[in-house]
Amino acid sequence: MDWTSAQLRSLVELTRRGTVTAVAQALGYTPGGVSQQIAALEKAAGTPLLRRAGRRVELTDAGTALARHAERILATEAEAVEELERGGGVVCGTLRVGLFATAAAEILPPALRQMHAAHPELAVHSRDMDVDEVYDAVASGGVDLALGLDHPDVPIPRDAALRVTRLYRERFALAVPTGWMAGRDRAALADTRDLAWILPSADSYYGRAVRTACRRAGLEPDVQHEVTDTAATLALVEAGIGVSTVTELMLGLRASRFDVVPLRERIERHVVVVCRASAEHRPAVAALVDVLRTVTDQRRETQA
Repeated sequence: MDWTSAQLRSLVELTRRGTVTAVAQALGYTPGGVSQQIAALEKAAGTPLLRRAGRRVELTDAGTALARHAERILATEAEAVEELERGGGVVCGTLRVGLFATAAAEILPPALRQMHAAHPELAVHSRDMDVDEVYDAVASGGVDLALGLDHPDVPIPRDAALRVTRLYRERFALAVPTGWMAGRDRAALADTRDLAWILPSADSYYGRAVRTACRRAGLEPDVQHEVTDTAATLALVEAGIGVSTVTELMLGLRASRFDVVPLRERIERHVVVVCRASAEHRPAVAALVDVLRTVTDQRRETQA
C-alpha cells in the first residue's frame, strides 16, 4: 500500500478526536489538509474509511481496522528513527517542538543557540500553540516534544503514553496598576476583593488554577476581562484596568510599568517539557531536554 505516515497519523487522530477540525488543531494542519490526507489514504487503501454521521464523521469497519494497524506502524516507525539516530553516533535529523508564547520568547532562543553549537546536524523546527494544547499535540505526534505548564491547583491529566518532566517552578505575584497598593511589601488575595481582575477563561488550566486559589482564600475574583494573551494582560494592568497574577517568565514578555507585589498565598506553576514515552530515549529528544534543563537552570540562577 502506498501511504504516508502523515496520512496514517491523521486517521489515528480522527479515531481519538472525532472531527476533522480537532485533528487539524492537534496536528497543525488546516481542516482541508486533513481531508486531503484522508482522501489520499482512502485511494491508497482502495476502500472508504469514513462515513458521514450528521455533522461529524465516523470510521467504517475498514477505517477502524486500518487505524488499529496504523498505531502499530507509527510506533514501529518511531522505534526505527531512534535506532537509526543511535547507530549514527551523531545527534541529527529534525525535531519538531511545540511551545507557548512566553517560552518562545524567553526559553527557546538560548536553547536553540546551545543546540546548534552542540549538535549542528540537528534541525529544530518550532511551532507556537496554545499552552493547553501542547499535551494533545505531543500525544498525537503533531510535535516530538513541547514546553508546557502544569498548575498544582489544577494539574494536567497524567497519560501513561507521555513523559512530563518539570524544569522549574515559578511562584505567582500580583500585578497591580502603579500606586494601587503603595507601601505594601506583600498582599493577600483577599485584598483584591473590591478590584477588577484580568484572567484567562475558567476553561483554561491557568484560569481555573487562579480561581481555585482565590476561592481557597475565601474570595470570588471579579473577572471583568477574560484575556488569554499575556502581553495584552500586562498592557491592561499598566493601563489601570485591573489586577492579575504574574511570574518572572511572564514579566519578560513585555516591558511594562506597574507594581508587582508578592502574594502571601503560595500559588505556583511548573514549567515542564513533555514528550512521548516511546521517544524519551531518542537521542535528539534527550539532547534537547538536557539543553532545556541547562537553560532553565541558568535562568533560575540569574534570578536568584
